[in-house]
Amino acid sequence: MMMALGMFVFSLPTLAYQELQRKTDWKHPSTSRVGARNARQFTGKGDDTITLSGWIAPELTGSGYSLDALRLMGDTGKSWILIAGTGRILGSYIITSMTDGRTVLAQNGDAGKIEFSIILERTDESVLGLLNTLGDLGSIKNMLSLEGISNSVNSAINTGVSTFNNVAGSVRSLL
Repeated sequence: MMMALGMFVFSLPTLAYQELQRKTDWKHPSTSRVGARNARQFTGKGDDTITLSGWIAPELTGSGYSLDALRLMGDTGKSWILIAGTGRILGSYIITSMTDGRTVLAQNGDAGKIEFSIILERTDESVLGLLNTLGDLGSIKNMLSLEGISNSVNSAINTGVSTFNNVAGSVRSLL
């Protein structure tokens, strides 16, 4: 396991990223002064962003379905606990952006190589504060719950089956 975001595990069989970049900002607003540099005041923590990027080759390692699962997690709008493979808790993060590019296409359109980038933004104030909420089972359920993802997957499957049945019925009527 390389890392876990909620119940999604980044690994070779699912989605192995090749690069992790973390950017942490602090807020120092400025006030203009005549004849001197701007005055700055520290007002607190800013954004904490993690970008995971890499590529997978679905025939060899990784799965395009893993990207679908992460998109469904992003669709929930929930914050997910991010834990490194070493066990270090990095905090609670939301998925703010995902991109993927598909190349080395087969005749049926399947990609032999999928490059991806996932941007995560931190939502909690501190890991210690996050750990204090772990005693509250409702918080754990909200952060780790796959209920929303499960419902989205079931809805997508039902929509796909319904569409397939409609198309099959149309084809039958043409024959």
